[in-house]
Amino acid sequence: MKYKRILLKLSGEALAGKEKNGIDFDFVYQLAGEIKKLVKLKVEVAIVIGAGNYWRYRNFKHIKLDRVNSDYLGMIATIINSIVLQDILRTLKVDAFTMSALPVSNLAERYDAERGRNFLAKKGVLICAGGTGNPFCTTDFAGILRAGELDCDVVMKATNVDYVYDKDPRKYKDAKPIKSATYSEVLQKELEVMDLSAIATAREAKMPIVIFNLHNPKNLLDIIKGKNIGTLIK
Repeated sequence: MKYKRILLKLSGEALAGKEKNGIDFDFVYQLAGEIKKLVKLKVEVAIVIGAGNYWRYRNFKHIKLDRVNSDYLGMIATIINSIVLQDILRTLKVDAFTMSALPVSNLAERYDAERGRNFLAKKGVLICAGGTGNPFCTTDFAGILRAGELDCDVVMKATNVDYVYDKDPRKYKDAKPIKSATYSEVLQKELEVMDLSAIATAREAKMPIVIFNLHNPKNLLDIIKGKNIGTLIK
């Protein structure tokens, strides 16, 4: 395997699948099946999930809700997504465990990097919920942060496009795919990969990032095996 320990960054929208909001359970079961294949190959998997299928500050600006409260609602939504994925993995006989940066003692243990590393070493799937536990921080940033803390080899960000493009392919037919880029190039060109603070942190930590299309079910396993799929940032 090219990577032995990965951080899989999932968007909330990815869990929504064909649904506009909430969770597409057929898709999540399919995703859990792909994660199970990685576990069988002794790949250690940590996961950070966003909350765009339920709540995102920018989608509700018109309500004029306090920004800090809005961000905490988003963190709560990541916990919902995390527990759902955890329990679906468990139905497939995968040892999955959720830790949360936001205290929810009845649902998940408080996030602790050392305990997380130990759990991964035992080949369990660790789901990191609650973002960073702080407002004004995206789950993309949380993904890079957790990857560094947990000694991951790579951050694999699942999206609904095959590559990073030089401009939005949904708006421009002449958008060109970018198969590899440096952190500095992403920052200078402000490419829509993930928030720029996350890219800057990845550069500092020298954490490679692979951007790939999650909706091709073979991609996850193929990337782990070393195939050049998606966009590599390093």
